[in-house]
Amino acid sequence: MNKFDLSTYFVGAGGKILSRVEVEENLSNQHEFNGVSSLKHLLGEQRTTFSSVFLYMSDDSFSEPIIRDTGTLTWYDAREAHPTRSEFRLYFSSNKVMDEACAGDYLVIALRTDGTLVTILTPSESDICSYISTLFDLKIDNKFSISSHKYNKILTYSKKLILDALGIEVYNNESKYLTEMLRIFNGDFPSTKVFSEYARSTLNEIDGKSNADSAVLKWMEREEGLFRTLERFFVDDRIKDGFSSTDEFLSYALSILNRRKSRVGHALENHLEQIFISRDLKYVRTCVTENKSRPDFLFPSASAYHDQNLDAEFLTMLGVKTTCKDRWRQVISEAARIKSKHLLTLEEGISEGQTDEMISHNIQLVVPEPLHDTYTAKQQKWLMTLEQFIELVQDKQDRFIVLYPHY
Repeated sequence: MNKFDLSTYFVGAGGKILSRVEVEENLSNQHEFNGVSSLKHLLGEQRTTFSSVFLYMSDDSFSEPIIRDTGTLTWYDAREAHPTRSEFRLYFSSNKVMDEACAGDYLVIALRTDGTLVTILTPSESDICSYISTLFDLKIDNKFSISSHKYNKILTYSKKLILDALGIEVYNNESKYLTEMLRIFNGDFPSTKVFSEYARSTLNEIDGKSNADSAVLKWMEREEGLFRTLERFFVDDRIKDGFSSTDEFLSYALSILNRRKSRVGHALENHLEQIFISRDLKYVRTCVTENKSRPDFLFPSASAYHDQNLDAEFLTMLGVKTTCKDRWRQVISEAARIKSKHLLTLEEGISEGQTDEMISHNIQLVVPEPLHDTYTAKQQKWLMTLEQFIELVQDKQDRFIVLYPHY
């Protein structure tokens, strides 16, 4: 997986859980964050008004628009005239993000290298809170935890989504392939299947026949780099032409975001399919089961699934979600004949509460092995790697062929 230097974008950050007095106007209307003295290491000791982007992010932010606004944060010593005492405060301007804030939300204040701030609020019990605190190396506590960034971070899919929300695009610039892509694709975006095939063709040393966990991540990383390179070329070209109205610009920006979200899910399925083909697994993609459900992958075939005389032990289904959020529950109702279902995701560090709920619904989470260390020790004992999933399906398939040779 990619690494990136967070210090390229941020000097440091502080984070804490908000108290009632900080956000409930019936208790206080001072618009100030409490317990901020430790921020001196980050913001200095001079009175300063910082421009800030304010973001309210939740687990829905992976699929729904993020609440955002701009404003200011004023850092000052309320006792600057006192010869021996200081009392630093951080005043925030009114904005729609702070209007959403609740006691118990987690606050992150991050200082950009350009001297501006990013202020992020998120429910403290959410998965995205865990991702943000991990990104900035902060503790989730009632007092400010401070960190500075002078090191590389592993760039996982969830971290990319957070950075995208902050307006920071971190991806491999694959400009050496741009001319070739424009020629092959006739100056347009190809279908997701064609684009995934092209991405794999640029990594000939990877065939998916061994170490599937590593292969799928490398293919996804390469495809994203190629896609963002091609996208940037088209977007820059479109911006040069200008827009006739704000609505036209917003419509174009929304189409970009929707295309990104749609393509990443299809890309993951495309690369998994190539791995299954290379391992000679029998499968069908998005076939109809009960109630018009369409599981992403069904093993070994649709006809086998619908044959009520066939032992359901030999059937396997795999749902595929780049991020789980609440959407993992969709898998529960898919392929009713299969009691124990499998779900593959690239999301790291899902909370134990969610994985415990998955277990209660007989859903086995499949996560590429390099992402396992983002989960707790308890969860890691339960998680399945992609290789382990393939071995399970292969074993079922071998026994299936013996018992049901006519298939």
